[in-house]
Amino acid sequence: MSEHDSGAQAAQAAKAPLYIRIHPEDNVAIVANDGGLPAGTAFPCGLVLREAVPQGHKVALSDLKQGDAVVRYNVVIGYALKDLPRGSWVNERVIEMPVAPGLTDLPIGTRVPAPLPPLEGYTFEGFRNPDGSVGTRNILAITTTVQCVSGVVEHAVRRIREELLPRYPNVDDVIGLEHTYGCGVAIDAPDAVIPIRTLRNIALNPNFGGTAMMVSLGCEKLQPDRLMPAGTIPIQTGAGEVQVGVVCLQDEQHVGFASMIASIMAMAETHLARLNARRRETCPVSDLVVGVQCGGSDAFSGVTANPAVALPPTCWCVPAPP
Repeated sequence: MSEHDSGAQAAQAAKAPLYIRIHPEDNVAIVANDGGLPAGTAFPCGLVLREAVPQGHKVALSDLKQGDAVVRYNVVIGYALKDLPRGSWVNERVIEMPVAPGLTDLPIGTRVPAPLPPLEGYTFEGFRNPDGSVGTRNILAITTTVQCVSGVVEHAVRRIREELLPRYPNVDDVIGLEHTYGCGVAIDAPDAVIPIRTLRNIALNPNFGGTAMMVSLGCEKLQPDRLMPAGTIPIQTGAGEVQVGVVCLQDEQHVGFASMIASIMAMAETHLARLNARRRETCPVSDLVVGVQCGGSDAFSGVTANPAVALPPTCWCVPAPP
C-alpha cells in the first residue's frame, strides 16, 4: 500500500461517524466527531441520526418512550419527557432529571471491582523515596500554615527560582503550597481534621522527595506541629531522622521583610542540596500512582483520562478495518 493510499484511508476514517458508548447497558452514546453530525448520518452499526447532533451530545441508541430511563455509565441520568425514537438527539430539554439523593442517608459504595492482571515488563525512570513511594519529578515544595504568609512565600519562591535553583540541576522546580486557611479558623471544629489532613498529604506528594519545608506566621491556630506532627517525614540519613524545616515569620530574629526572605532562602538551600543528591532509577510501572481530575464535567468527562486508570472499557461504533 502506498503512502498516498494510507493517507487517503486515514482521512476517510477521520470523517467516519463515531460515537462513544461507555457501558453495554447504556441506551445513549456520545457523538465524537468534531463539529457534530448532521441529520441522516448513518453509523456502521445501522444507527441513523434523525436530527443533527452536536459534538459531545447524546444520541438515543434505542427507542425511548416517555418516562423511560435514560442510562449512561449504566446509571440513570434522567427520564424521557417525550418519545425519543432511535437516533434522536438527547439533551437537557427532553430529559427530566432524577430526584437528587438525600445527604443524610447516602449509600456507601461497597462494590469492589475484580483485580486487574499485573502489568509486567514496563518501567519508568523515577525518584524513589525512603517510604517506598516513587515520584516522577524532583521538586522542592514550601507549604504554609496560614494564608497570611502567601505573599511572602510567593516572593521567596520567585527568588529561589532565579537565584538558587540554577545551582541545583537535579531539582526540577520549587513551588509554594498555598491555601485559604485563615489565622482564626475553628481549628477544633467538627471535621476540621479533613482540610488539615488534606494540606498535610499534599505536602507529602512523592514528587517532593519526602522532605518538607514550611513557612508559619506564628500566631495562627494551625501551628506547624499540628500540620506536620513529629514522625510525619520518616527520612533516615547519616545524621538520623530529618525533621520538617520551619521558618516562623514572627520570630524575633526577623526585623523586616528582607530578613524573612533571607531565612526562607537559607533553609531552601539546605533542602535543595538534599534533593539535588537524588538520582532517577528504573522502577516498575506498578510504582506509578496516577491521579485524575474532572475535566469540567463536559460530555467527555470520564471517557478520556479515566479509562487509562482502569474504568470500564469504552464501546466504539467505528467502521471495520479494511
